[in-house]
Amino acid sequence: MNSRLFTILFFLFSFAVFPAMGSHIVGGEVTYVYQGDSVSATNGAIYHKYKVSLSIYEDCLNGQPEAIAQDNPAFMGIFDALTKATVQIDTNVFFVTSLSVPVNFSNNCVSNIPATCLLKKTFVKNYALPFNSHGYVVSYERCCRNASILNISSPGNEGSTYYCVIPPTPVHNNSAVFANYPPQIICLNNPLYYDNSATDADGDSLSYGFSSALKGANDADIKPIPYYPNFNDTVIYIPPYSAQTPMTGFPAIHIDPHTGLITGTPNRIGRFLVTVYCNEYRGGVLINTIKREFQFVVTDCSKVVIADIPQYSTDFNTYIVDCADYTVHFTNTSSGGFAYHWDFGVPGTAGDVSDDFEPTFTYPDTGTFTVKLVVNPGSTCPDSINRLVKVYPKFYAAFTDSGQQCPGAPINFKDQSTATIKPITSWEWNFGDGTTSTDQNPVHNYTYGGTFNVILVSKNIKNCVDTAIRQVIVETFKPFAGNDTIIVKGENILFNAQGGIQYSWSPPTNLSDTSIYDPLGTYSDTGHFTYYVHVVSGYGCMGDDTIKVTVVGHSEFVVPTAFTPNGDGLNDYFKPIAIGYRSLSYFRIFNRWGERVFNTNSLEEGWDGTFNNKKCDMGTYYWQISYTDRFGKDGFQKGDVTLIR
Repeated sequence: MNSRLFTILFFLFSFAVFPAMGSHIVGGEVTYVYQGDSVSATNGAIYHKYKVSLSIYEDCLNGQPEAIAQDNPAFMGIFDALTKATVQIDTNVFFVTSLSVPVNFSNNCVSNIPATCLLKKTFVKNYALPFNSHGYVVSYERCCRNASILNISSPGNEGSTYYCVIPPTPVHNNSAVFANYPPQIICLNNPLYYDNSATDADGDSLSYGFSSALKGANDADIKPIPYYPNFNDTVIYIPPYSAQTPMTGFPAIHIDPHTGLITGTPNRIGRFLVTVYCNEYRGGVLINTIKREFQFVVTDCSKVVIADIPQYSTDFNTYIVDCADYTVHFTNTSSGGFAYHWDFGVPGTAGDVSDDFEPTFTYPDTGTFTVKLVVNPGSTCPDSINRLVKVYPKFYAAFTDSGQQCPGAPINFKDQSTATIKPITSWEWNFGDGTTSTDQNPVHNYTYGGTFNVILVSKNIKNCVDTAIRQVIVETFKPFAGNDTIIVKGENILFNAQGGIQYSWSPPTNLSDTSIYDPLGTYSDTGHFTYYVHVVSGYGCMGDDTIKVTVVGHSEFVVPTAFTPNGDGLNDYFKPIAIGYRSLSYFRIFNRWGERVFNTNSLEEGWDGTFNNKKCDMGTYYWQISYTDRFGKDGFQKGDVTLIR
C-alpha cells in the first residue's frame, strides 16, 4: 500500500466514528490568489503557484459541536479541467482562521432580535501546479444541507459542492473575492438591500446573477474524498422557486447584474438556498466564475420603526408613474414614527425637501427621480426607504368608433391616445361582450344587440398607462313578419310585421299595400302563400323574415292523436288548431275514470300532461271541444289522445 493511499484511508476511518451530518454548514465559496511562477530544481519545469482558500459558514447556534469539529481538516481535490483526471487530493487542509461573523443589523429598530451565531472558517492550501492548457478545477464536498430549506427537494439528504476554476496557461489570474459577509437576519415584508458585490485584484470586469447549486456528498459518505464535479447534477428546485427565483417577494427578489446588489421584499418566512455567481471578463472574454452558496433565513422581525412608501406601480421599486401632470402627492404608510423628512430627488436642488407627513411636490421637468423618506431622522431608532417616481406627462387614452351599429356589421375602432413622450407601445381593448384585442385600430363585429362598455387601456414607452371608456350601442334588431297562420277562404288577414321603420313585402299577391308594416291580405280561394318582408330599422339595420299563409276551404279543428310532454321543446303540449272559428266555449280533457284533468276556453292554451302539478301517467285521455263558428253557430266535437313519455 503506497503512503498516499494509507493517508486517505487513515482519515476516512478516523472520521467514520463521527456520524454527525453537515446541516450546520449554511454556505461556502472557493477562491484563489496567483503567487507567481517557480522553476523545479529537479527537471526545470515551470509551475504556477496558487494560494487556494475554502471558506465555509457554520451555524454555531444550532449546529452540533461534533459536526463542527469534523469540518477540520477539509478534504480538497484538484482536477484537470478538460480530462477530469485527478491531479492532487489533500486530506490535511486545516483551517487557518475561524471568525465570528458580525450580525450587521441595527438592533435599535427591531424589538425581537433573533439569536444568531455564525462562524466563517477558512482553509488555506498553497499549490504549485504545472503549466496546463486546460486549466484546473478545485473541489470540496460535504453533506448534508439543512432539512428545513424550503425551495429545494430533499434538502436533508443532499450535500453541497463548492468549487473554483483556475484558468489555463498562459492566463495569470486572481479570482474575484466577495466583499461582504452574507446576511444573517432578513426581515419578512421589509425591503432587502444586500451588497453581494466582489472585488478583483486584476481589475477584471465583473457581472453577477443567481445560479443553480450543485449536489454533493450524501448521508452514506458525508465527507468524501472529492470527485471531479458533475456540473449538471444540480439540486431540484420546488416551484414556484428556481435558481433564478430562489425566494418569493413583492417586489420580487432581484440581483443587479452590474453591481451585485440583491433587492426585493421577502414575503415568506423560512430558509432558502441562494447561489450567486460572479463572472470575470478580461478583454471581453470570460476567464473565470466564482460562486457563493448561502442559506438566507427570513424571519418575522418586529421592527420598532418602519419607513414605508407604498408601491402603486408595477415597475420595480416605483411609487408611481405620473403621466397626468408634474404634481405628485405622496402617501406615507410608515409606522412608529414621530418625525419625517422627505427628499424628492431633484438633482442639483436643495429645496426639494419636506417635513410633512404626506407632502405634495411639483417637479420642474419630466424624468425618473429617487425619493427618500427618513422616519425619525437624527434619533436613536431611524429608518429610511427609497422609491422611484417617474414623471412623464401628459398621456391620455382615447378612441372613436364608426360603422353601422347593427348585429353582424363591422364597427371600426380608432385609437386617439395622445402622449408627450412617444411611442405608444401597447393597446388592450375590451369590447364589453367577452372579446378582446391588442391591435391599435381593431375592427369588431357584435353578434347581438345591446349597450356595450368598450374599454381601451393604452401604454407608452415610459409605462404611462391610461384608460378610456365609452358606450357603444348596437341595435337589438330582429325583423319579424308574423307567425304562420291558417284561414278559411273568404277571410282576411291583417299582417303585423315588426322590428323596423320601413317595410317592403313580396310578392304583392292578395296584399293591399306592400310598403307598410300591416297590409291587409284578402283570399277568395284556397292555396298556400309565402311572403317575404324586408325590414329597415332606425339605425339603418336591414334584414328579412318570412310568413306562410295557408287558405283552406272550410272551418275545422286539427287535433293531434298523440303528444310527448318530456320537455324537449317538441310536441310538449296537446292543443287543437282552430281554423275559421270565432270562439271556444271550452276545451276539456278527462282521464279514463272520467276525472277532468284540464279545462280552458282559450284557443292558445294547451295541456302539458300534468294534473294538480303532478305528471299524468302514460295512456289514453279523452277530449271535448265546445265552440262557436264564424257564422255564430254553436258546435261540439270529441275524441281521444295518447300521452307518451
